[in-house]
Amino acid sequence: MIAFPRLYAILDMSCFASCENLLNTAETLSGAGVNLLQYRNKSGSAREMLDQARELRRRLPNSVKLIMNDRADLALAAGFDGVHVGQDDLSPEAARRVVGETWWLGISTHNPEQVKEADRTSANYIAIGPVFATSSKAKPDPVIGLDGVRQARVLTRKPLVAIGGINRANCKSVIEAGADSVAVISDLVREPEKSAQEFLRILR
Repeated sequence: MIAFPRLYAILDMSCFASCENLLNTAETLSGAGVNLLQYRNKSGSAREMLDQARELRRRLPNSVKLIMNDRADLALAAGFDGVHVGQDDLSPEAARRVVGETWWLGISTHNPEQVKEADRTSANYIAIGPVFATSSKAKPDPVIGLDGVRQARVLTRKPLVAIGGINRANCKSVIEAGADSVAVISDLVREPEKSAQEFLRILR
């Protein structure tokens, strides 16, 4: 079983005005104590994504685990530590073949059936959500609430990452519902250092 950090920061390029803005935020989060970051870019070209991913790897210490959203090939090329796939992306086993046995592999799930299926794969962790209403996706899946987290907890012994509308006000309740970690996007963007420190204090 992998030791999973309580806070999983997701850097979604759509939240940033520029690549430099994203990179500066990543450095700030790392400096505040965040050691697990996912890079997500749904609209960039493969070239842009690879360049940004390589720059992230170059600027951040090796103690920060970097996960690539969707693209196992780019994760490998950028020297990341893992890949995260969704229900409509590369299958977990196909991603595993690309990145090998030692890399972290995560999979998004949105209901009990998907959690059960993910539990049977070689994924190192399972993400469940959206827990609360979220604005980070154009067509989000139905909200599962804290009961959805509790249900998912019963169905897997793998590390469980809750995602979707999680902020400093509600993150503790998500951990208490059974999540090992919370994935956060928007509540880390505005004041990255202050919010990261507060999350880490609350989640201790």
